[in-house]
Amino acid sequence: MPFTESNYENAVLQLFTESLGYSHVYGPDIERDYHSPLYEDELLPALQAINPGLPQAALDDAIYKLKNFESGSLLQKNMVFTDYLQNGVPVKFVVKGEERSGLVYLVDYQHPENNRFTVINQWTVIENSEKRPDVVLFINGLPLVVMELKSPSREETDASAAYRQLRNYMHEIPGLFIYNQVCVMSDLFTSKAGTITSGEDRFMEWKTKDGSYENTQAAQFDTFFEGIFEKQRFLDILQNFVCFNVDGANTFKILAGYHQYFAVKKAVESTKHATVTDGKGGVFWHTQGSGKSLSMVFYAHYLQKALESPTIVVITDRNDLDNQLYGQFSRCKDFLRQTPQQAESRQNLQELLANRQANGIIFTTMQKFEETGEALSQRRNIVVMADEAHRGQYGLTERIVTRQNEKGELEVKTSIGTARIIRDSLPNATYIGFTGTPISSKDRSTREVFGDYIDIYDMTQAVEDGATRPVYYESRVIHLKLDENTLRLIDAEYDLMAQNADSVVIEKSKKQLGQMEAILGNDQTIASLVDDILDHYENYRANLLTGKAMIVAYSRPIAMKIYKRILKLRPDWTEKVGVVMTQGNNDPEEWREVIGNKAHKEDLARKFKDNNSPLKIAIVVDMWLTGFDVPSLATMYVYKPMAGHNLMQAIARVNRVFRDKEGGLVVDYVGIAAALKQAMNDYTVRDKKNYGDPDVSKAAYPKFLEKLEVCRDLFHGFDYIRFLTGDDLEKARMISGGVNFLLGKSVQQHDLPEKDRTQSVYIKEALLLKQALTLCSSLVDEKTRFEAAYFEAVRTMLVRLATGGTGKKFTLPEVNQKINELLKHSIQSEGVINLFSDVGTEFSLFDPKFLEEISRMKEKNLAVELLKKLIAEQVSLYRRTNVVKSEKFSEIIQSAMHRYLNGMLTNEQVIEELLKLAKDIAAANAEGQKLGLNQEELAFYDALTKPQAIKDFYENDELIAITKELTDALRKNRTIDWQKKESARAGMRRLVKRLLKKHKYPPEGMEDAVQTVMSQCEMWTDNA
Repeated sequence: MPFTESNYENAVLQLFTESLGYSHVYGPDIERDYHSPLYEDELLPALQAINPGLPQAALDDAIYKLKNFESGSLLQKNMVFTDYLQNGVPVKFVVKGEERSGLVYLVDYQHPENNRFTVINQWTVIENSEKRPDVVLFINGLPLVVMELKSPSREETDASAAYRQLRNYMHEIPGLFIYNQVCVMSDLFTSKAGTITSGEDRFMEWKTKDGSYENTQAAQFDTFFEGIFEKQRFLDILQNFVCFNVDGANTFKILAGYHQYFAVKKAVESTKHATVTDGKGGVFWHTQGSGKSLSMVFYAHYLQKALESPTIVVITDRNDLDNQLYGQFSRCKDFLRQTPQQAESRQNLQELLANRQANGIIFTTMQKFEETGEALSQRRNIVVMADEAHRGQYGLTERIVTRQNEKGELEVKTSIGTARIIRDSLPNATYIGFTGTPISSKDRSTREVFGDYIDIYDMTQAVEDGATRPVYYESRVIHLKLDENTLRLIDAEYDLMAQNADSVVIEKSKKQLGQMEAILGNDQTIASLVDDILDHYENYRANLLTGKAMIVAYSRPIAMKIYKRILKLRPDWTEKVGVVMTQGNNDPEEWREVIGNKAHKEDLARKFKDNNSPLKIAIVVDMWLTGFDVPSLATMYVYKPMAGHNLMQAIARVNRVFRDKEGGLVVDYVGIAAALKQAMNDYTVRDKKNYGDPDVSKAAYPKFLEKLEVCRDLFHGFDYIRFLTGDDLEKARMISGGVNFLLGKSVQQHDLPEKDRTQSVYIKEALLLKQALTLCSSLVDEKTRFEAAYFEAVRTMLVRLATGGTGKKFTLPEVNQKINELLKHSIQSEGVINLFSDVGTEFSLFDPKFLEEISRMKEKNLAVELLKKLIAEQVSLYRRTNVVKSEKFSEIIQSAMHRYLNGMLTNEQVIEELLKLAKDIAAANAEGQKLGLNQEELAFYDALTKPQAIKDFYENDELIAITKELTDALRKNRTIDWQKKESARAGMRRLVKRLLKKHKYPPEGMEDAVQTVMSQCEMWTDNA
């Protein structure tokens, strides 16, 4: 027996009742109003128990508000409800003639046992249409979680199908999702959670019950459910780890990932300990792109309660980072329940600290702390959150710096490390460091300021979890013909950057930088650079995802040279390319128009983040290299020496998750390979093992060659050479011929499981080939890229067949058009080639010309597959309405395919049988029209007349009259959910039997006929 969706649903329910202690109720057993998604039998009693001091009038007001939201979008209503859930419903009520206000709490977060946790399956809701989600979790009668489960044993449905179903529910029964906090999609193998605004790629697994990262590669389904929904933890998540990023039309709802939840909890405990000991809260290392900024928001929120409203000071080391982080906190200010403030100066910072004894989230840069003997604040309830906590400025020690002045005299000056200045300014504060890159093994000062690691979420774990994508590297230094002396200069500059530079080093550096500027800014070198970037971008990257790319320039003048050279070669790219850098007082006049003011930079940022905007290439120097996220950005061209954490943060711009992005590609023009390997030395052992050498020529390219050979092997026996040499018509014939060839192999393997047949194996392997090629296409010669394009075209066509993408006519001109498009972009296809679509032309299965076209197809395996899909689709439609005809047609198609697979029928014979069946279905469709019956009525007529002899006892008009009366009676008496409730089902049977008896149906000795009619009635109720 297969393990069906129903079996899996029962397993999940059992887990909730036996392991997690939830009550279980079967939805159809509850008498209720199906237009309300609330479980009202539990709502009022729960609110009475949680709010014992409030009168009934207050509870009534709260319930009224829970049922009546002001008009607005689903997201706006969800925001209002989430605020009620986390902070209580504000109500007004009258006591002894006096109006009072108060809060009605919906959940008792302190005492989990005071709440009612209920799991209900098959919970019907009627709004735009009637829907019945698989499982809904209620707390105190509020439907907070909707789960859509898919059968683990059906290959055509999976967690992705569950995601599409959830999105459909949001359109059809949006009222249920006003209350939703977590959406779950699961097929046993994959279980993921998200929110009402999450795209499918943002649904995440929950891989641990205790915060350890052991055994998280393929977490079991029970780890997911017990990890999130253990009662106390689930309440904690609802109150402290769900928030909104409020940004106008780009507002979205956030549910913390498992790594954020457990790390924040550890960080809060570490901070509590530090406030009563040495003030060292520790270091929170979560790799770039894994949501560190949001983890900081969750931490700040949680700390308010844990430490009784401390003042939080957030320190960064650059204005643009300060603005980015301040922006993130500001967008979550409702969740934080206070508005963050930015200090404008040291004096302003002192005022902001002095004007309060508690609360407050204050943002400042390091530069606002200056050497002074006076402390900014002596308070103990201050927590300093330092972003990118490992940088060299965090020195605790004093250093003696000597330099010669203009007169040649020796001057001695004491240089105090920034960390010491901050410590002296806030002597009793607690310090916690947040970083996206690990602390260098040589960097003792960071540990002295902050203490040891609290939690490590490394690159390997983030990629495994789908929180980030891997980053690959490609060297193009050779294309610039940089000589060895230049590369040695670059290495020397890396060495300079690795030190805490004092003034002597800075003077020396300026001289060296002058040389670097002259070499890297040479007009001829810039011309070679831009020529190569354009060649690489247009041929290999422009058509990938949204085509976004970033060029990192060595300096501001070089950035402008690159920009001008691009526009000289591509004058129509004015909207496609932008320069993002700070303005200088001595900038040439012509620069100002390009660089623009602060508003212009903000506009550029908006456009670069907008996937549909024409701005595709950003030229940057320092800005946007940290904390700036564009998920679809997949390409970075590096023309600037970088080392250590600066390098790692920069290249992490391309590691964000976006659709089917395989990874980010860093294209190197200054020889950063050695620095990349050096920077990896501070990463975890497994990170070094997995990403120590991300060179595409050693990682993606071998994978591409391997998959290319696999695809070639699968095509052994089919010569597709004319695809590489022929015209469009020959190319199209090669593709349909290749599909036909692979289908033929699969037919011969009918005794193998579906996943092991050539068709399924090829689809999987060709996708891996395509993904590997997106990273290393510049290393692959044109002939091989065309061969890969062929494999991709065949894969796409097979996917269309496998997923039943047969909604429209399959024509040769359409194939030509799509394949030309594919070839134009070489292999940058996103798999959207619909080889069964004809522009603007719907087809009918019963169109004789279409059936004739299929019967004449040279590729008979493909013709069989097409017909089988088309007819199966029609039969499944019948199955939902007409029990008699669907049985007949199902038997015919199954019989024909069985004989075909066992070699008893040739291709031609099975096509003939399938064509005859298509004609029979068409004839059946026409039959009802002749009798004056619609499809629904015809189904009952077929059931009544199934026994051959029935028509000997009744006139046809009499049978039509019974049919219409039966249909009408069922429609009028239809009870919601009668297909689920046995009592309602029994009532439906009594109604049918009474009506048949009145017409003296069936004749004596033909009692079996009633069962056929009953089956049709039940089929109708299940699908009406």
